[in-house]
Amino acid sequence: MPNEHKRAQKIFKTLQQRYPDAHCALDYNSPLELLFATILSAQSTDVGVNKATPELFKAFPTVQDYASASPEKIEPYISSIGLFRGKAKSIYTSANMIVDDFGGEVPDNMKDLVKLRGVARKTANVVLGNAFHKNEGVVVDTHVGRLAHRFGLTKETKPDKIEKDLMALFPQEEWTTLSHLLVWHGRQVCKKRGGTCSEDSICKKFCSNASV
Repeated sequence: MPNEHKRAQKIFKTLQQRYPDAHCALDYNSPLELLFATILSAQSTDVGVNKATPELFKAFPTVQDYASASPEKIEPYISSIGLFRGKAKSIYTSANMIVDDFGGEVPDNMKDLVKLRGVARKTANVVLGNAFHKNEGVVVDTHVGRLAHRFGLTKETKPDKIEKDLMALFPQEEWTTLSHLLVWHGRQVCKKRGGTCSEDSICKKFCSNASV
C-alpha cells in the first residue's frame, strides 16, 4: 500500500475512534424525506432544515401529495430556509418526475437521481450513501473540502476534483462514512475560523492548520 494510502487509513481510523457515531445530520425517515431535506440544505444549515422539515413532512406524507400540490403550497412550510421559492419548485418538479418517470419511488442510482430538479452529484451522494447504503462517491461540502486540504488529501479546489482524489485514496466502502467523519471534525474542531486545531491531538498529527 502506497504511503499516501497508509496515511489516509490512519486518518480514517483515528477519526472513526473519535467519532464512532458520526452520521448524516439531516433528520429523515425515508429516501424521499432525505432527498427533499438535502435539496433544502443547499446554502442552508442542517439545523435550519431540521426545524422546518417536520411540518413539511407531516403536510405532505407521500410523493403524490407533493406532486398534487404546487410550489406555492409548499413554500409556507420552508419559508424559513434560504432560497425557499426555488427549492419549493425543485421539490414539486422532482416529485412529479418521481411519480411520472420512476413509479413513485426515489431512484437508487446516480444516473436517475441527477435528472431530478435541484439534484446534483453531491445531493445524489447523500441520498445513495445514507438512504440506500450505496457508496457511489464522497459528499464534498465546505467542511470536507476544507479538511481534505488541511489533512493533505488533495490540492484541488473544485468539489468534483476533490471528490476524485478522496475516492482514489480511500476504499469504496468507506466513502460515505469518510464524509461524516470529516464533517463532524470540521464542525467540532477544525473550523474555518476560531477552531481548536492547535490544541487537538488529531489536528496536531495530521492537520496543516494546527500551528496557525
